[in-house]
Amino acid sequence: MELNEEVTKKRMSKPLRIILKSLAAIAGAILLFIAIVFIVDKISGKIEQGKIQAYGQLVPVDGKKMNVLIQGNGEETVVLLPGYGTAAPVLDFKQLIDKLSLDFKVVAIEPFGYGLSDRTNKERNTDNIVSEIHEALQQLNIDRYTLMGHSIAGIYGMAYANKYPDEVRAFAGIDSSVPTQGGMDVTFPITTFKLLKQSGFGRLLLKLGSDPYAELPFDEEAKEQMRMITLKNMYNKSVLNEMENISSNFNGAQHSEFPKELPLILFVDAGNTSNEGWIPLHEEQANHSVQGKMMTFEGGHYLHHLRSKEIAENFKQFMQELK
Repeated sequence: MELNEEVTKKRMSKPLRIILKSLAAIAGAILLFIAIVFIVDKISGKIEQGKIQAYGQLVPVDGKKMNVLIQGNGEETVVLLPGYGTAAPVLDFKQLIDKLSLDFKVVAIEPFGYGLSDRTNKERNTDNIVSEIHEALQQLNIDRYTLMGHSIAGIYGMAYANKYPDEVRAFAGIDSSVPTQGGMDVTFPITTFKLLKQSGFGRLLLKLGSDPYAELPFDEEAKEQMRMITLKNMYNKSVLNEMENISSNFNGAQHSEFPKELPLILFVDAGNTSNEGWIPLHEEQANHSVQGKMMTFEGGHYLHHLRSKEIAENFKQFMQELK
């Protein structure tokens, strides 16, 4: 009887040992894969850092350096502000900068955490972001200009125009955000994004995903530079802190408007179906201004990628009408 029980135990233990060995092998393979992803990310980041080409100029702001590109010699100055998470704003705006600079002096700002600018520990609320942009312009002795902003720059631009009304000549929105648009009370998985950044899996996911610039009119060198800067800035502390503040920044703007006397031209994506009432919301903004105008174009949220020519031409005409 005891012999039979011992034989049975041995027979049972053999498959169990196989299972345990298999699980150990799988766990080991997973840990090895995680380690490889981590190491590849660190090595690649170091290599790419040396390949990123400098552009623009570094301006002292709040004890740090903010990157700014100035192009063109026009009498009127246009200050370009990026949308949230645009990794390399100057390069992303390249098509538009080239066209605007034929008639205007263009100043493209890369806020802290973006492009080649430093990162900051200061809270990414609207007031701090606006004050830092203003300080950069003050350092450059620029005190009269039109703001042109993409996406969330509609919120920052509104606060800016109200805070420095004597400096802002007009505002031009590129599918710019509106305080009352829906869906801005979402809670983002910040911890998950931090883990993706620290582990190197953010790089892997980006590599496995589709290339956002694949079908756009950028040369291959520009695309590669944007890819490397995207990886450098992905989920950095400044960008994540701004993400944490998105809801409160929108809430803080709920009862705000652009100054009524401020000329306003809004270039809006005609095909936006994810934001309810997108076009009427912008019509309302334009109608509030004594010199307001809204224009719609097909081209997606990043209108300046495909409609830079139309934006530049219509903006030029709008500014001429103000004189």
